[in-house]
Amino acid sequence: MAVTVRVPGPLRRLTNGSAEVSVEGGTVKDALQNLDATYPGFRDRLYDDAGQLRQFINIYVNDSDIRFGQGLDTPVGERDELSIVPAVAGGGRS
Repeated sequence: MAVTVRVPGPLRRLTNGSAEVSVEGGTVKDALQNLDATYPGFRDRLYDDAGQLRQFINIYVNDSDIRFGQGLDTPVGERDELSIVPAVAGGGRS
């Protein structure tokens, strides 16, 4: 089942500049594996050496953060959008 993946600006060089790509997958984990198979380089940027999502990477299915659901086992369907959102840190001194 194809799912749309929304790719953040810093990772679009892996998708030849595309902001959205379509990959197969029944779960978030499957979709991310197929994303890396189709567009190599995603695994290194999304996962740490232990195979866990990096702490600063947030994944959403539609508007729901997978961390508050089934995590990588969250099911995805034909009309779902999977968004990769790098956490933004910072703030300046006033």
